[in-house]
Amino acid sequence: MAEHNQTGAWGEKAVADYLTARGWAIRHCNWRTGHLEIDIVASRGDEIAFVEVKTRGTDFNDPLQAITRRKMTLLGRAASAYMQQFDLPLRPRFDVAAVTGTEAAPAIDYYDDAFFPPMKTY
Repeated sequence: MAEHNQTGAWGEKAVADYLTARGWAIRHCNWRTGHLEIDIVASRGDEIAFVEVKTRGTDFNDPLQAITRRKMTLLGRAASAYMQQFDLPLRPRFDVAAVTGTEAAPAIDYYDDAFFPPMKTY
């Protein structure tokens, strides 16, 4: 496995543990449909969170800048496919987790409702 994939994997595990400790149920990690992927899907109560995880060995200047308009659009499509496939009556939200540090000592900055995917206009 490439080093950046290993870094991403431990970052995603750290965020899954973070969410579980806060009462979220992890539904899926690295859920895929076609070429679309969601890092973490978690639910709690009537909410479902589609979580994009960004992991770096050093501090981010602004982790939200790593979420481009295209990334938001793709996550929105993936979330829509997920909701349809599992027929879920839950309120969706899009969160971002920025993980820095090391696998042994990760630091997590978590952003609830970090963005809304762009809508198509005609």
